[in-house]
Amino acid sequence: MSLPSSATAMRMAVKYRFEDPDMDFFFVVALGWGAEGGLSVGQAFYVAAQITDGDAASWVRAFSHYGELLDAQADRWAARGWHRQSAEVRLQAFASYRSAWQFASPGKEFEAIYAKERRAFASAIPALSYPATFFDVPYAGRTLPGLFLAHPRADAPVVLLIGGADTGYEDTFLTAGRELFERGYSVAMVDLPGQGLTMADGFGWEAAAERPIAAVIDVLIDRFAAQPGRIALMGCSLGGYFVTRAAGHEPRLGAVIASTPFPRPGQLFAEQALVAKAAASTATQRNHAVLFWKAGAENGQDFLRKTADMVADPSLVSIPFLAIVGDGESHVMASQARDWMASIASQRKDLVMLGAETGADGHVQVNNRRRLAQEVSGWLDDVLGRAV
Repeated sequence: MSLPSSATAMRMAVKYRFEDPDMDFFFVVALGWGAEGGLSVGQAFYVAAQITDGDAASWVRAFSHYGELLDAQADRWAARGWHRQSAEVRLQAFASYRSAWQFASPGKEFEAIYAKERRAFASAIPALSYPATFFDVPYAGRTLPGLFLAHPRADAPVVLLIGGADTGYEDTFLTAGRELFERGYSVAMVDLPGQGLTMADGFGWEAAAERPIAAVIDVLIDRFAAQPGRIALMGCSLGGYFVTRAAGHEPRLGAVIASTPFPRPGQLFAEQALVAKAAASTATQRNHAVLFWKAGAENGQDFLRKTADMVADPSLVSIPFLAIVGDGESHVMASQARDWMASIASQRKDLVMLGAETGADGHVQVNNRRRLAQEVSGWLDDVLGRAV
């Protein structure tokens, strides 16, 4: 989520590069993906040097241009027969385009950059020899796009990975999908309504998130032979709402993970609105406009009205649940996570708090993605059985 600088909006305990809190956060997001195949530290800082602090247009221009440079390099290496190297650089081009649209204007600019991101990703993944199947989920007369990575072990559990407000299914590959696959799990990554580019098709966030998630699980079982009880659902950021909601309604799940549990996102959005007018940067203004688009809202008041209905009931939840919370997290999200874990009826429930010493204390562990995968895979090994 994109929030102005305040105790309510805090997502990291320290500043890394930019004075603008939104830019600083998403710069660390870009850095955090580096170890999983995104931009290297040197590349990310090179791009950052081309950006004017707080200026959305300069951010979009710098990351878009760098994505084009990487795309051209991937083409040159492919022509020389350097197929692995070309695919690796193509994945970095994808990551650069992904960062570029973070502060793009909703509509044509956003869609044009996203199209470049999607092409680069669709080229890189099979070229890197992942057993990948791109698929669509029929839902509400339209489709939700996704990717399935089939682990060679036929009995491998499946992790259904759901991103947040500022994600598409492609970037969840870098957030946790790649790591979980390499740790022994089949991984499904899907856009729910309002994620990725689905809002261009008329989809917005849905309070009853269990409905699209159920549609995804139907496809995982029917097409990919996922076994009920051997499916784990993982949500990040606003995905922490989607999965808390589904946890109380979906009996086919064997476990749920959230970084962090976020059962009442409307509370945070309402508190955010009190300080949003003070946010002067074009980066924050652009990001708010895109959030309204994703929620299917016409303005801030409509946004608050729609998100007020987003509530998950802890009394309905009895399956194993893991919550991961960083010390740099918003006090609202951290408090909701603690209350959720204290209230659910699950016999197996674990709350992991990550301090500054872990380097993973940021929102959704943006500053140490591997620690996120380590916590999730270790816990799932205990709950669902060893993956390898």
